[in-house]
Amino acid sequence: MSQKKHPLGKGSSFSLDFTYSFWWNLILITVGSIIAGIGLRSLAVPYQFMPGGIFGLASLIFYKTGILSPGWIYLILNVPLFVFAWIKVSKRFFWYSAYATLATTGFYELINIPMHVDNQLYACVACGLITGFGSGVVLRSLGSNGGLDVIAVYLYQRFNIGIGKVYIIFNAVIFSLSFYELSLDLIIASLILVFISAMIVDKTLSLFNQRKVVFIISDKAEEISNDVLHKLKQSGTFIKGIGAYTKQERDILMTVVNNVQLKKLEEIAFSHDANVLFIVENTFSVVGSSFSKRKVY
Repeated sequence: MSQKKHPLGKGSSFSLDFTYSFWWNLILITVGSIIAGIGLRSLAVPYQFMPGGIFGLASLIFYKTGILSPGWIYLILNVPLFVFAWIKVSKRFFWYSAYATLATTGFYELINIPMHVDNQLYACVACGLITGFGSGVVLRSLGSNGGLDVIAVYLYQRFNIGIGKVYIIFNAVIFSLSFYELSLDLIIASLILVFISAMIVDKTLSLFNQRKVVFIISDKAEEISNDVLHKLKQSGTFIKGIGAYTKQERDILMTVVNNVQLKKLEEIAFSHDANVLFIVENTFSVVGSSFSKRKVY
């Protein structure tokens, strides 16, 4: 298997130079915390929803006792988790996550934008969209939203336990406890909120990162590769293959492109060979080379 190098070398990764830099992380965390704080303050707590995670537990304590506010309870509950992050994950992860938690608490307490939504279903949907997007923006950094994210990241790195599984188990416990405090309508609305929020987090994390893996089988693979290199400024890899029917050896061109480049690549391939076999696969993440940098907490 041989690989064609990008003709522009490392220059093509210029746009990635700022990725995961200190200030870029602070911007992501700050913006995400503002958005999440607004969603929690304006919709989750006024409607007594359970957002899930540690903030969900903080909300349940607030609904039950009325002491402090969900923001301050959330901050207090995070203290032992941050001690855990300092010891078990990394110092950098600790500082970024601690800042995210402080920012979320601060913005929750300081920013109050009333959102008068009469329908409970509409309110939980809107809350899920806002908080999910805010949380996703924070998770694009080298930190986290604090709370359950700290445990989830550790279990994922140490035991390869999926982050989603950790949330499912924890939220199942929280919602089980909430049956004694909240009405069934509120619990159902909260479940919808958590589901939508989780979906939006995934969409936000994959934003600008989704790629297409393309396999091009053609007798004109070399010519197509040259156009991919010079017109799309994209690298490619030749994989040796043997036709099942003809038993002839041929080169299979594999390349990775984004959604915008995909149509241009298709035009290049079929302009050289009307009988080309053009195979496209979705991929969630491509790390390395001129694509996304590997995230190390």
